[in-house]
Amino acid sequence: MKRALLTLLLTLATLSAVAQPTVPADPADSLLTIAMCGDIMMGTDYPTVRLPQNGGADIFTHVKPLFLAADLSAGNLEGVICDGGKCAKDVGKANTYAFRTPESFAHLLTEAGFDYLNLANNHTNDFGPDGRKRTREILEQQGIAYSGLPDCESVVVEKNGIRYGICSFGQNSYTLKHTDTASVTRIVTALRPQCDILVVNFHGGAEGTKYSHLPNGPETYLGENRGNLRVFAHHCIDLGADIVFGHGPHVVRAVECYKGHLIAYSLGNFCTTYGINVAGLTGYAPVLVARIGRDGRFVEGRIHSFIQTPGTGPLPDTENKVARHMRDLSYADFPGGCGLTIADDGTLTPKL
Repeated sequence: MKRALLTLLLTLATLSAVAQPTVPADPADSLLTIAMCGDIMMGTDYPTVRLPQNGGADIFTHVKPLFLAADLSAGNLEGVICDGGKCAKDVGKANTYAFRTPESFAHLLTEAGFDYLNLANNHTNDFGPDGRKRTREILEQQGIAYSGLPDCESVVVEKNGIRYGICSFGQNSYTLKHTDTASVTRIVTALRPQCDILVVNFHGGAEGTKYSHLPNGPETYLGENRGNLRVFAHHCIDLGADIVFGHGPHVVRAVECYKGHLIAYSLGNFCTTYGINVAGLTGYAPVLVARIGRDGRFVEGRIHSFIQTPGTGPLPDTENKVARHMRDLSYADFPGGCGLTIADDGTLTPKL
């Protein structure tokens, strides 16, 4: 009797377990989050000391949660991180600037959540080869990946089992150049099979508020070829890139969804406390957060609005002026459609 009862109970338990419905996985759980920003120059001690208060401890306070919550966080390092060295520029000339951030500030980047910083820009060589070398050593000590120079064409960052391949391009002789189509093609094509998600970063475009609109063709600035950034970005997507984002004009530019993939043509200044003008539009400092599928296609995102004032890091833009400005630029510069619906709060939705 007891054996029969035990058998019956075991049978009922088995049937009950089998009958339990399978709960489908939440599709949102499979999405990957990429947080991106523009130029970072936390402060400079050259040619005069212009550093934020409290050792810079507060400059990333308002944006840190966005970067720490992302699967991958990336930006542009505008200048070198080193102590001492000889400046490679004549800062007495017009439109010539050099930035050197003390090594004691480097930990702030790690604590803010950055996984990757671009070196393909016009300030990486401010203190010559020694400055570049020391900057790379400091980033490696902080566990931050980088690329964009001829001897560091790309990098793969692995987090939580996902391999993120990142390559960067600039417009200076010592960087990988986005105007060199053959090199861009070679580097992106070689990186694609090495990673699950491929991000292309670039520093390009003419500089200043009158260059907020994205030209429909090549652009020049101070006699220098700044390339055709629409053609460059589309070419990268066509080669297999999942996200393309840029900076360089010191102002924000349009965003676009091209063939299901997100492109940001400039995220402007981000954390440039001193030495870079942050008045008006040059103080717009967005964090672009993109949610993508495991296939790299853009699903949803948001332009988080922040604004800088001299001596501070990004501060909340409670009126969402930054997001609305980027929406206006996007709709104006892509009259046929930028492939996105952009809400007042900066929410991005791909148009099907």
